[in-house]
Amino acid sequence: MKKDNWIFPYLRHYRRLFLLAIFLGVLTILFGGGLMFTSGYLISKASTRPESILMVYVPIVGVRTFGIGRSVLSYIERLTGHQFILKILSDMRIRLYKVIEPQAVFLRSRFLTGDLLGVLADDIEHLQDFYLKTLLPSIVSLVVYTVIIICAGIFSIPFAILLAVFVGLLIFVGPILSFIYMRVKNEQIKKGRNQLYQQFTDAVFGISDWLFSGRYLDFIQRYEQQQHELLQLETKKRSFVNWRDVIQQMVLGITVILVIYWANGMTLDGKIPGTFIAAFGLVMMSLLEAFLPISEAVSNASTYQDSIKRLERIETEDGSKWIEEESHDQTEISEVAIELKRVSFEYQSAPPLLNDFGLKVAPGEKMAILGPSGAGKSTLLKLIQGAFAPTSGEVLLNGSKAHETPLSIPKMMAVLNQKAYLFNTSVLNNIRLGNPEATDEEVYEAAEQVGLHQMVKGLPNGYDTIMHETGQRFSGGERQRIALARILLQKTPVVIMDEPTVGLDPITEKKLLMTIFDTLKGKTIIWVTHHLAGMEKMDRILFMDKGKITMAGSHQQLLENEERYRRLYSMDHPQ
Repeated sequence: MKKDNWIFPYLRHYRRLFLLAIFLGVLTILFGGGLMFTSGYLISKASTRPESILMVYVPIVGVRTFGIGRSVLSYIERLTGHQFILKILSDMRIRLYKVIEPQAVFLRSRFLTGDLLGVLADDIEHLQDFYLKTLLPSIVSLVVYTVIIICAGIFSIPFAILLAVFVGLLIFVGPILSFIYMRVKNEQIKKGRNQLYQQFTDAVFGISDWLFSGRYLDFIQRYEQQQHELLQLETKKRSFVNWRDVIQQMVLGITVILVIYWANGMTLDGKIPGTFIAAFGLVMMSLLEAFLPISEAVSNASTYQDSIKRLERIETEDGSKWIEEESHDQTEISEVAIELKRVSFEYQSAPPLLNDFGLKVAPGEKMAILGPSGAGKSTLLKLIQGAFAPTSGEVLLNGSKAHETPLSIPKMMAVLNQKAYLFNTSVLNNIRLGNPEATDEEVYEAAEQVGLHQMVKGLPNGYDTIMHETGQRFSGGERQRIALARILLQKTPVVIMDEPTVGLDPITEKKLLMTIFDTLKGKTIIWVTHHLAGMEKMDRILFMDKGKITMAGSHQQLLENEERYRRLYSMDHPQ
């Protein structure tokens, strides 16, 4: 896919609205200047006590015309500018959705959660500010600046050059210096905030590991220290802005005094009437005030560049190529060999959860993983699913790195979680989520396999019965059976079970486990659990603690050779 830009295509597409907004913006500023000019002239003329009201009638009409015109033009200019921006935002959001939607799994493997949240929440809004607060005002100011210099040149070329230098301090020098300084500070602040965002999101995902490691106070202290450093940077940034604004106001005042001095000289030379002195001073004050926000607007350009880079990074050619290649690959995967080679993983600034971890899971093998909370079991599952990339080492699925082939993962493995989410739609639709292309007969067959068919047929509307949100009208065991039916429709060779029987009573748990093992014969099962019910069905059992395997073997081997396992099994095995 050809890489596109997130700025200029929209300017070209909506160029008429863009040019109209610029034209109206220029007129608004010029009408404001006209209002001040006619007001200054009217005040000066009235002070000369003209013989007739007709002598000041024209400037009176001019004041009313420019006053009303400025308000009307300001309203129309804002209306046009915001219409222009909203059209662009609509197109951008649609474009971003079209980029993210087909890459949903792919993106999660390449970007940190904080990056994706930043793209979705901030970047489009930043580009809105670029158009509205930087691009339009800057172009309008350049046009007005040109008009001012041309008008000054009509009276005096040397004065026009001098005026161009002084006004240029506001429209060129100030913004350039602001951009250079603020780019450095914004870069420092951006890095600091990114570190905080990444630490925070990673800490949310790994909160249990922080708690079990006993180092959560270290995390809080480090987080507060980084916040303090960010606050110091923000303070320096605000101090610079305050001094910059003071200097700009001084330049504005000096320029107005210079214009009044020049107008006074022109009056003494008899080139313009004295009533123009106040008019020129006031019009210059009005026009120059329109230039003051430019420095602030331009200084934020670096944040817009960051937003564009993130958007373009998501819309990479390589990512699109992978999606296209894997979307054309409709080959079913019949078996998966899983291998972890010297894998280490840690959340940023946290202790390692896995350290030099090795594991092989053969196709069709049934393996249980046990261990205390914080042992690294859930992290191991996320690595196998390609949701996380290992800090070091490799996680291979049929010889390919898991996190680099995320679009193949749904063909390889399905997941049965602690609580499957059920939607407020029919039972039929909830089961069919496993395979939207499945026929009604295939849904019925899957329900029959998990022991739900007769129960569902006995409902008021059978398979068309509407489930409440999250499936609250069904028991916990029934909800898990619906989730299991989904998995059967997916027809993946690997099934990952993450505590699927949590919260079930022992009798319901035993029945559900029997159903799971009966329906998943021949599939690879990786089962994470805290207790030992059903362990006799497993080919291999692993105990994990602090990111390492501390016990391994079949149920019978562990009973014979491991006292700890025998003790745990006797306490946990249902009678």
